[in-house]
Amino acid sequence: MDLNLDQGYHPDVLGQGFEALTFLQPDDYEGKVVGTIIRKCCPQKSSLAVLYIHGFNDYFFQTEMAGQYIQNGYNFYALDLRKYGRSFLPHQKMNNVRDLAEYDADINFALALLKKEGNTFVLLSGHSTGGLIASLYTAKNISSELFHAVFLNSPFWDMSLGFLEKSIGIPLVSWWGKRHPDVQVDGGFSPLYGLSLHKDFHGEWVYNLAWKPNVAPRVNCGWVRAIHLGHKRMKAGICIEKPLLVIHSLRSVSEKKWSDRMFSGDAVLNVKDMDREAARIQGDCQVTVIEGALHDVVLSRKPVREEVYAALFSWLNSLPSRVYHS
Repeated sequence: MDLNLDQGYHPDVLGQGFEALTFLQPDDYEGKVVGTIIRKCCPQKSSLAVLYIHGFNDYFFQTEMAGQYIQNGYNFYALDLRKYGRSFLPHQKMNNVRDLAEYDADINFALALLKKEGNTFVLLSGHSTGGLIASLYTAKNISSELFHAVFLNSPFWDMSLGFLEKSIGIPLVSWWGKRHPDVQVDGGFSPLYGLSLHKDFHGEWVYNLAWKPNVAPRVNCGWVRAIHLGHKRMKAGICIEKPLLVIHSLRSVSEKKWSDRMFSGDAVLNVKDMDREAARIQGDCQVTVIEGALHDVVLSRKPVREEVYAALFSWLNSLPSRVYHS
C-alpha cells in the first residue's frame, strides 16, 4: 500500500504534543476525499498501540483517554474518518456515507501506517458508529495481522427506536435510499446529550461544536441504508476471532428536558440492544457493564470513567498476545 506520506505529520489542533497527518483517498460521489490520523506516542519506546475510531456526529478530542493509553504504555492513534472532523471538506455533506465499507480504506491506511511505525500489537477501538464500523471491519478481516484485539465503547449495533419504526420505517427509508441516497430525513439523537458533555453547558469537556454540534445534521437516506445494512449483517451473526471487549452503561436514559439523570446512563442507544447483539457474536467476547456510564463511557464523570479504564487495562493486560508482542 502506498502510504502517501509526502506531507508528513504536523502539529494538531489539540496541541499538547498531538500530531496529525492528512492523507488523500480516491475521489468518491462527492469529489475529493481525505482522512486524518492523529497520534501521540509514549515518551518511552513501545511497540504497543491503539487505533481509535470515533462515532457519528463526532471526531477525536478525548485527550484524557489518549493520556490513559500512553500512561499504560500504548502509542495512541486516532482516525478522523472521511467527512468527519479534521477530514471534513467544504464540498462534502458532514457524516455522509452510502456503504460502511467506504471506511475500510481509511482503516486500512491507518493500520498500515501503525505497522510501518513499528507497532507490533494493535488494539482496534471504536465508539458507537465507530464500534459498528470496527465490528464489521474485524469480521471481514479475521486473519489480519495488522490488529490483535478489539475494544468497543457503546457500539451502535441497532437503532434506538420503537418496534414499528425499526421494522417498517427504517427498511422503507433504506429501500428508498438505494435509488435516492441524497434525500435528507430527520434523525440523530436528543440535543440534551451534547449539553451533558460540553463545558459551555452542563458538561466538563471542551471540543469543537462545529465538528460535534449538539444537534446533528440531518442524515441522507443513503446513510440510513448504510447503517441498516450494517445492522442486518450484525443480526445475521458475525465472527470476531480477536479478543473483544465491549463496555457500556448499565442503563439507558430518555429525558424530554434537561435533568441530571442525563449523567446516569446512555442517552443515545438502548443498552439492551448491545447485550443482545453481543450474544450473537462468535468468538471471545467479554461484556462489561458500568453503573452511571454515559454513551461515550470515557466522557462519564470521573469516578465512573476511572472504573472504565480499570476494566479496560485489566482486560488488555490479561491478553497473552499483548505479552507476546510487548
